[in-house]
Amino acid sequence: MSNENLELLLIDDDIELCELLIEYLATEGYSVNAVHDGESGAKAALSGDYQLVLLDVTLPKLNGFDVLKKIRQTSDIPVLMLTARGDDVDRIIGLEIGADDYLPKPYNHRELVARIKAILRRGRTSGAEAGNKVLAIDDITLNLANREAKMGETLLELTATEFMVLKALIEKAGELISRDELTQLALNRRLTLYDRAIDMHVSNVRKKIGSRPDGSPRIKTVRGAGYFYIRP
Repeated sequence: MSNENLELLLIDDDIELCELLIEYLATEGYSVNAVHDGESGAKAALSGDYQLVLLDVTLPKLNGFDVLKKIRQTSDIPVLMLTARGDDVDRIIGLEIGADDYLPKPYNHRELVARIKAILRRGRTSGAEAGNKVLAIDDITLNLANREAKMGETLLELTATEFMVLKALIEKAGELISRDELTQLALNRRLTLYDRAIDMHVSNVRKKIGSRPDGSPRIKTVRGAGYFYIRP
């Protein structure tokens, strides 16, 4: 699929870096608009004009975490956070409040493009592929056509990545899924060294779906191996 007509929003106060990124991403077929403070960034992200947000953590007026919180109140637009290298706290907080993935600075531009493509590919499941397929287990249903998740009659507020995590776990309920495989299925990329993104996404899903009515867990962690959804 061509990248033409894909509009990305870059929220970063480093104007020189933004100019370089806009120029580079244009060669990959992306149209990028940059804003340089958090307030403007949150407003632009919610405008409906963009397919993905690249969000720096350190911003004037409103920091990247507060921008992400504002976005997640009403939107599930994919967000790739750009964090300081080695700052695990930033990464964990970002993923906890709804970032789809993160990339530590300084990053290789090719790696950035690979992450962007991976996130965008997840949203391109065609109607023909999804059909009207509905996955169901316990009181949880996932409609793959409209990416709606429900627990009973209550809508589950899942990010796109969390939806993919839960989908993978339900599709293979009762089977152990390795962290590597789950990263590939949910994030559409390989697990990297010290990469905790998939663990944070599983943790977020756990919090949102809770335990079964009898108090038993739905998702089991097999330390050092992976996760599986426990069949009822």
